[in-house]
Amino acid sequence: MTITRGKFIQLTDHRPWGSFTILADEQDHKVKRLVVKPGQRLSLQRHKHRCEHWLVVGGTARVTLNNTIIDLDPGESVEIERGDVHRVQNDGNVDVVFIEIQLGDYFGEDDIERLEDDYGRQ
Repeated sequence: MTITRGKFIQLTDHRPWGSFTILADEQDHKVKRLVVKPGQRLSLQRHKHRCEHWLVVGGTARVTLNNTIIDLDPGESVEIERGDVHRVQNDGNVDVVFIEIQLGDYFGEDDIERLEDDYGRQ
């Protein structure tokens, strides 16, 4: 869906694990709303150019952060620093929804270094 609000166009991108919607895309930050379907997970990944703050707003997210597993409920959050190995997965029966705030000097999807991926992506 595309909604024009002033000069900003809100975009939703569907992925095998769910979807993300870009809420803000500025020079110094990017904000996304991610939805992870039950039984799905994002790739195990890291970034060179950005750190991220994840705030869970729905469901229970199981987060891998380096060598630690953290379960987050709505209202709980986690900080992911540049270079941290991370992923989120949904082991529950309802969608996991979280807000991702990216800070750094580059926010392109090609800053994702995938270490493991259930869907065969590089």
